[in-house]
Amino acid sequence: MLDAPDAQALARFYARLLDWRISEDKPGWAMVVPADGGAHLAFQTSPDYARPVWPSADGSQQMMMHLDLEVGDLYGAVAHAVETGATLAAHQPQDDVRVLLDPAGHPFCLYVDE
Repeated sequence: MLDAPDAQALARFYARLLDWRISEDKPGWAMVVPADGGAHLAFQTSPDYARPVWPSADGSQQMMMHLDLEVGDLYGAVAHAVETGATLAAHQPQDDVRVLLDPAGHPFCLYVDE
């Protein structure tokens, strides 16, 4: 479950990013699932949502979680994520992983398992 200022908007982002479908869409709550239905991500609207900062900084909302997503082509996956609405984070702590921010500011990582 990811909190967001707009659950439906964030669900649409992750559905496009992951090529999943929105399986539930209710006021203030939405869920996306893959075609095989083996997993899901849920989103809830939180009126008091505070966007986290990356990297962390004293006195600012800290990251509460992040997703690690394995991809086959790192550069292609980064381009797709940015086209979908993600932002490439300015701070990149590893050469073989890319940190991006979803539209609500949650960091997520794309990596290739070699």
